[in-house]
Amino acid sequence: MSGSQASVQRNSTLSSETLPTPAPPPVEQAHKDGAVAATTKLRRDFGFIPIPRRLQYDPEHPAHFGLAMNVTFGIASTFVVANLYYCQPLLIQFANAFGVTYQEVSNIPTLVQAGYAVGLLFITPLGDLVRRRQLLLLLTFITASLSIGLAITKSLVAFELLSFLVGIASVAPQILMPLAVDLAPPERRASALSIVLSGLLLGVLIARVLAGVVAQFVTWRVVYYISIAVQYVVLAMLYWMLPDYPPKNKGVTYFGILYSMAKFTVTEPLLVQAILITVPSSACFTNWWVTLTFLLGGPPYHYSTVVIGVFGAVGIVGVACAPLIGRIIDKLVPWSATLVATIALLITFSIQTAAVGLNVAVVVIVCIGLDVFRQTQQVSLTTAVLGLDANARSRLNAVLILSLFIGQVMGTAVGSKVFNEHGWRPDAALNLAWTGWTLFVLFLRGPHCPRYKWIGWEGGFELRKSRVLARQQAEREAAEARGEKAEQRPEAQELNGGMGGETVLEGKTDKEESRTIDEDAPGTAAFDEERERQESEKKGDEAV
Repeated sequence: MSGSQASVQRNSTLSSETLPTPAPPPVEQAHKDGAVAATTKLRRDFGFIPIPRRLQYDPEHPAHFGLAMNVTFGIASTFVVANLYYCQPLLIQFANAFGVTYQEVSNIPTLVQAGYAVGLLFITPLGDLVRRRQLLLLLTFITASLSIGLAITKSLVAFELLSFLVGIASVAPQILMPLAVDLAPPERRASALSIVLSGLLLGVLIARVLAGVVAQFVTWRVVYYISIAVQYVVLAMLYWMLPDYPPKNKGVTYFGILYSMAKFTVTEPLLVQAILITVPSSACFTNWWVTLTFLLGGPPYHYSTVVIGVFGAVGIVGVACAPLIGRIIDKLVPWSATLVATIALLITFSIQTAAVGLNVAVVVIVCIGLDVFRQTQQVSLTTAVLGLDANARSRLNAVLILSLFIGQVMGTAVGSKVFNEHGWRPDAALNLAWTGWTLFVLFLRGPHCPRYKWIGWEGGFELRKSRVLARQQAEREAAEARGEKAEQRPEAQELNGGMGGETVLEGKTDKEESRTIDEDAPGTAAFDEERERQESEKKGDEAV
């Protein structure tokens, strides 16, 4: 452990060395770790909009992250991410309204998604650099205002340009996710994250169903008028519910933030492992939903477009299961939740390969299984990755979501080609192969592997968070009773680096304080670990 790291432990009590234990409010600790840029209250957003007194930053009385705030985050995610999907069922109406071919309007969904990718890369990392309340209010205002142009323009070029800009600004949910992790108590972080993620899934579902149904009875422009109204309502909700906090990283530049994102991808084994799991898993998810239309529209089903759309509503099961999924993950080491979800996905895709083209009941089973277990996998991976560094959560989340986006593109392109050229069974087998790869990658690093170790199993096989916490507490008490320095065992070292979860340490006594200082001495395990970390970062710099 370096001197700076030891200092962080002494001053803030936040660490990713062990699993979660009860502690002071996590947001307060995270911002102390991040060398908070300001200690005085900011009373106005953008210099002229008053901040409600109860939401102003107060390190002595941090905001309470309750159910109401969590639900607000989920609702905001739902109706902001919906901007990316309103256009998909409306392409025929666009072609008729603008007097162009279907090929020309097919560029609209591509431009929206391209804008979203740009926003993920260049705007989401700002969550680690600026006040997130102001950033979220600004982004929501921009998307709502740009949607006015989408509703009234009569030019296809203008519509395409506005769609691209709306995609760029629709990254608010990806800033809300790490903020929810910062605000939530350690024992509720997966639950909080699962509600925000379920909001994303619900947004995709609502956008497609709402746009398709409304456009059947009135003009497509009404869809965007509804979107405008809903987004301004979300803006008002965020204004009255979103607490203000100072920037997390003092003295860091925007380009330094972008550079660190690239550096994380070559120096953080857990992040790389999560990326290698997320890309193929996301590809499976997209492959299924894209090719489902082909499957149900052809033999032996021959269903109409309306009936096919009903199967999309099955996705509501995944949304309904979000609270339960979060509670389960909160009780487990994240690695074990990922393992259970991946094995369940293997079983789901085995069923798909065997009989999805033979019986409609299998289609329903795959729809439900994929939604529930894919969400479980994503929540557990995100929980583990965001625990690596409390001051870099927006960047870490941006990297993970970019990998998810890459997987979606891969699943759409490869899955459609395989289905159209070879049929439903080879396409299902492709999902099975991709999921088998994710299981292989997961087993390369065990649940308690040290943070900077790329491959290996250390620290035992315990997967229940409570058991690991109890063992660590017993070891600390035994060491104190002997009056010795508590040498960390492998399972107590950087467990979050092995998807072991995140910990906020209890306050240290003066005796523990002195032992923390001693850990920086050459020849100790902490010194060796710090040297290994520095070598890993040096290699990362060279790779970047």
